[in-house]
Amino acid sequence: MDNERTSSRLSTAILAPSRSMRAKFLREVAGAGLGSDPGPREPVTEAELAALPATAQRYLRFMKVVGRPRVWSFRARWTGVFRRRPDQPWTACEAWQYDTRLGIARIFHMRLRFGLLPLLVRDTYVRGKGRMLGRMLDTFSVVDEANFKIDTGELVTYLNDAILFAPSMVLGPEATWTAVDDRSFDVALTDHERTVTARVFVDERGAVTDFSTTDRYGNDPAHPRDMVQARWSTPVAGWMVVDGRPVARGGTAVWHFASGDFAYAAFSLADGDIEFDVAPASPGDVAPASPGAAAPKRATA
Repeated sequence: MDNERTSSRLSTAILAPSRSMRAKFLREVAGAGLGSDPGPREPVTEAELAALPATAQRYLRFMKVVGRPRVWSFRARWTGVFRRRPDQPWTACEAWQYDTRLGIARIFHMRLRFGLLPLLVRDTYVRGKGRMLGRMLDTFSVVDEANFKIDTGELVTYLNDAILFAPSMVLGPEATWTAVDDRSFDVALTDHERTVTARVFVDERGAVTDFSTTDRYGNDPAHPRDMVQARWSTPVAGWMVVDGRPVARGGTAVWHFASGDFAYAAFSLADGDIEFDVAPASPGDVAPASPGAAAPKRATA
């Protein structure tokens, strides 16, 4: 994979924000029946980290979780590029997502063009069930998958989100942290009697450089009709600080199929637009933002 070329594509492929997409996303999050009351939130302590592998401790200190209450949700907007096959050109895209640990859930919307027509893709994991839905003009389905493969893939993608943006969302009895070496550790997450596992790679500071799992299923371009289990990784494209919290600035999603590696998506945070500990969208959030609306927290390098 040519990371430099992908980064160049990402830097030039900016899709203007869509107010209608934002409103639709917020309506669907509001209607998903997600929890909104995290209850008492005690700060994470050094004693809680002491039982974890040394490398995981270094990572969690880099992420500045100690002394802060556990994050229970986050909402983010992304810009990026996407392609369905290695021989296709990159297409600009915009994405919104909402993750919550109150009944582990993830709702992700992405818009892009499919030929001449707009395509809206939804990846969701709610109450232990995953679904991947792509609709042309948000009317005609071009993909609609809901099975154990999607359930597993969406759960491990939630784990990926937490590791890169809010690791205290998986600091609890549902997660197991295992030592590997000085530059990596394994983490497993269980929800609805399903367990997924990933290996997390870090640098000398504890900053994540890559996340790798075999608990995802994709369509190998050499055999596009079959959804096969394969290694999936998300090398990280740098870090920044938002509201005092280190977060991944962006990254690339890569399949490692038997036929070869395939980088199919790259995203970056849009102007640092990520908010923590936000309730599912309320009716007041659904309308497009007004000029006087409060701005989200901004990033510093």
